[in-house]
Amino acid sequence: MEKADDDKGVEDHKIHNDEDIEQGVETTKVEKRLSFVDLYKIRPPKHIKDYPIKETILLAYQSLRVVYGDLGTSPLYTFPSVRLSNPAEDDILGILSIILWSLTLVCVVKYVCIVLCANDHGEGDTFAIYSLLSRHLNFHNNNISQVSWLDSDANLRYYSNSVLQTKAKRFLDESKKAQSLLTFIVMIGICMVIGDGALTPAISGKKFLITSLPFYLRLFKLIKYMIWHVGHVVMISIVVLLFVFLFQRMGTSKVGFTFSPIMFTWLLSTSAIGVFNIIKHYPTVLKAASPHYIVKLFLKDPKTAWKLLGTTALCLTGAEAMFADLGHFNKRSIQIAFIGYVYPALVLTYSGEAAYLIKYREHMSTAFYSAVPNLVFWSIFILATLAAVVGSKSLISASFSIIKQAMALGCFPRVTMVHTSDKYEGQVYSPEINYFVMVMCILIVVFFKGGQEIGNAYGAAVILVMMITTCLMVAVMLVVWDTHFLLILLFLWVFFLVEGAYMTSLLSKIPQGAWVPFAISFFVLSIVYSWIYGRQKKGEYEAERKMGLDELTKLVSQESNEVTRVPGICFFCTDLVSGVPPIIRHYVQLLGSLRQVMVIVTVRTLPIKSVLPSERFVVGRLGPTGVYRCLVQYGHKDEPNMEGEEFVQAVVELLKEVVIERPKETTLIESAMDNGGLMFVIGRTILKSKETNGWLRHFSIDCLYRFLQSYHCFFEVTAYQNAASWHVL
Repeated sequence: MEKADDDKGVEDHKIHNDEDIEQGVETTKVEKRLSFVDLYKIRPPKHIKDYPIKETILLAYQSLRVVYGDLGTSPLYTFPSVRLSNPAEDDILGILSIILWSLTLVCVVKYVCIVLCANDHGEGDTFAIYSLLSRHLNFHNNNISQVSWLDSDANLRYYSNSVLQTKAKRFLDESKKAQSLLTFIVMIGICMVIGDGALTPAISGKKFLITSLPFYLRLFKLIKYMIWHVGHVVMISIVVLLFVFLFQRMGTSKVGFTFSPIMFTWLLSTSAIGVFNIIKHYPTVLKAASPHYIVKLFLKDPKTAWKLLGTTALCLTGAEAMFADLGHFNKRSIQIAFIGYVYPALVLTYSGEAAYLIKYREHMSTAFYSAVPNLVFWSIFILATLAAVVGSKSLISASFSIIKQAMALGCFPRVTMVHTSDKYEGQVYSPEINYFVMVMCILIVVFFKGGQEIGNAYGAAVILVMMITTCLMVAVMLVVWDTHFLLILLFLWVFFLVEGAYMTSLLSKIPQGAWVPFAISFFVLSIVYSWIYGRQKKGEYEAERKMGLDELTKLVSQESNEVTRVPGICFFCTDLVSGVPPIIRHYVQLLGSLRQVMVIVTVRTLPIKSVLPSERFVVGRLGPTGVYRCLVQYGHKDEPNMEGEEFVQAVVELLKEVVIERPKETTLIESAMDNGGLMFVIGRTILKSKETNGWLRHFSIDCLYRFLQSYHCFFEVTAYQNAASWHVL
């Protein structure tokens, strides 16, 4: 393969920030947009698979290991994290009532009954909601995917649109500020997932060790001769975390079969222990389901009760995984698993802990393990260890998935993505992201030696993600579902009241660790927006300088003395969806020759779940003989693959179909394929900020984006390396 690197000796291809372009660059005011909408061939749609009840139940069982690992282990640290001196019976019942109503309102009503219905052809998470909204709104400045919708996109299997013309939809269609705010909310949601990925292992490992440390004495008698300080817990936590992150490269599928029965047994065992404690210590503990105990708790000491909200938020950790991991299963399987098994198990477990604490209130800091009967203590201890490990893995894997989708939509630079399963495409592993999250996690554990601050940070991250989901769901109700305005107000009022109360409590703990998820999100957000801003300016520059059809025709004509035509096929890779990229002009200036057949290729990732293989390519003629346009389309869940000969063969066969009525062009394509070989040309545009710009733009463009671009370019070169011979000009 040969590569035309436009930054080598081509000064007119540099950008001095926004409009500061070096002189001497040819510009034209002629409209140079070339449409390829009519080239698309409509194919019959395929139906979404309808799972039978037996397979749905099997998926529900398998979801225990992926979806409910974190939520199912939350009883390990929720009650032990409560700091309340001399709690009375009504205080414990009030805390239990908060936990039960939180699980019911947030998990059952919000996620199971409402949010899961906002899926994008079976896919969940923040990107799924964005994908759904982007097909129903006319985004003027699409910062995330930078995709211009074509009319032919309506024929794609996983494309859907509505004909609703409500006032809310018209407002969102016309308001750039509202669209920018919506985009910003989506980006914050993406960044918070990374924060969750760093905090989940920290809270699972650190809290597990702190709450269970006294019980190590039962197993290791020699420990009584040692003085255990917080530093020892930190070192053990780091060792456990290193094991978790290094084991991540093995992939979810290799441990999934093991962890499903473990999580099933864990939930069954903890609920059985809960029933035992309820019967033995306080049979009427389930009266805490009455919300008046919450009212009594707040009336007794409003300030203390308000602070307790931040701690009880830990009972919701992992709830967002029900929607984030929807793509691995289906809606009904996740609903069946939670309503039929996980929810009753959590209610019984928390109620059993509360019943035990009403009798033994001094054991609050070790509530879970203290409530376990001696006869089964070590069995539960081992189960808790394994369950905590699988719980910490869930959001790390979610981080890989969401970064993969962010890369596909162009709002994150390329990083290594390794598929860890041949059966499940969505199971991926990224070494760079894994080690970044690992370093963040270890720093959090080392910095917060006491452990309580980690709980504050994790609670803030969880509740903020839920509030972002609530905001996006309101947009879905307005634009996609056309829900009655009063129902939307009810949804917004209930869940913003609940989640807002949690968040206000956690915001008061910003000095005590709640600032961590915001700091991580700010760091990731700076990378995302530097990348998006740089790509936007690069796209504007190339769009302004793309070639017109007349210029291209003159350049490739037989009468042209400037260009020598040589045998072979050349693929010019560009981000431009429509028009002729300026890379062809620069290529001719550098080499003075062109191949007989030129194909302008654009890899176009759409904000939809997937593009079927039969819908992958859009191919058409550009006018001059031997010049063609090819759009290669993917969804954000697809894996772009242009390696090997399959891609080239597919494009060539489609080119033959396009020119089937032109025998000379068919012969030209076959001859170029057989005799001339292949060549891929990839251009690179260097951005440079003006000296008059502030330090922020200088840092974003000259430092951060330049570094990210060089890293991204390495992966672009690697992607095409196996398709043809490689030669750097």
